[in-house]
Amino acid sequence: MEKFDYHSAFSRNIGWLKIDEQDTLRSKRIAIAGLGGVGGSHLLTLTRLGIGKFHIADLDQFELANFNRQAGANRSSIGQDKVDVLSEMALNINPELDLCKFTSGVTETNIDEFLDGVDLYMDGLDFFAVSHRRAVFAACAEKGIPAVTAAPLGMGVALLNFLPGKMTFEEYFRLEGQPENEQLLRFLLGLAPRMLHSAALIDPNSIDLAAHRGPSTSMGCELCAGVAATQVLKILLGRGKVLAAPRGLHFDAYQNKLVHTWRPGGHNNPIQRLMLALARHSLNKKQAAMTQGAQSGEKLNSHG
Repeated sequence: MEKFDYHSAFSRNIGWLKIDEQDTLRSKRIAIAGLGGVGGSHLLTLTRLGIGKFHIADLDQFELANFNRQAGANRSSIGQDKVDVLSEMALNINPELDLCKFTSGVTETNIDEFLDGVDLYMDGLDFFAVSHRRAVFAACAEKGIPAVTAAPLGMGVALLNFLPGKMTFEEYFRLEGQPENEQLLRFLLGLAPRMLHSAALIDPNSIDLAAHRGPSTSMGCELCAGVAATQVLKILLGRGKVLAAPRGLHFDAYQNKLVHTWRPGGHNNPIQRLMLALARHSLNKKQAAMTQGAQSGEKLNSHG
C-alpha cells in the first residue's frame, strides 16, 4: 500500500488553493453536529478539502430508510453508529485526521467541549431537532464561532451563514417562546424565503411537521456539501465575499434557478410575517381536512 502523504493526497486542490492555504486548512478544526443527510457528506467533502481536525457528533445508527441520501448508509452499515462508520470513512481518506467523536450527540453537558478550539461549526442536525439546533447556534454566537447551515430542500440547497458580530440565528428566525410547529415553520421559511423547492413537490401530504416527516433527495444533500464547503473555504481563508444572515442563497437544480435572499429583521420583516400567516393558514386547512377524513373513516367503520 502506498504510504500516505498529506500534500500528495490533496495536491489536486492546488491551483484553486495556494500551498500555504492548504496548510492553513490542515490546521483548522471543524465541528459537525449530526451525520445524517448532510452531516456525513460535509465530513467527507471537508476531509477531501484537506481540513485536518474535526469534532463530530451523532447518537443514531444507520437504517434502511437512510439509503436514499446518507453518506455511509449501505447494507453492511445497518445498525452501526453513524459516528463510527463516518469516522472510519474519513480516516480512510486522511489517516492523519485529528478526529474527536461525540457518540451521545450534542447535549447541555458536552456542548462546551464540542465547541472547544473549534474554528467553524457546520450544521448537520436533523431538520426537526429545533431545541438542539438553537442551543448550538446560541453557543456559537456567544463564543464567536462562525456557523454555516445548508438545508437540502427538494433538489436544491438553501444556505445561511451566521458570522461573529452579525445577525444571530435567534435574531433571524425568532423562535423564542414559539410552539414547536411554529418554530419548524419559521425555520423552513427563514431558510428559503423564496420557496423555490415547492415547484418540484408533487405530493404535499408527504410533509407533516407535527409527525416530523418529510421527503428528501440525495441531490439536495450533495449540493449542500459542495455549497457549504465553499463557504468554509472562504471563511477560513478570508477569500471572496461571504454572505451573512439576513442574506442567503437558494439554488434549486430542478428549476435551474439561483436566488440571493435578503430578509432584513428576519421573521420580523413584513414580507416574512405575511408568508408565515399564509403558511399557517395552509397548514390549518390541511390539518382540518385530515381530521375530517379521519372522523369520516371512523363513522364508516362504526356503521360497518
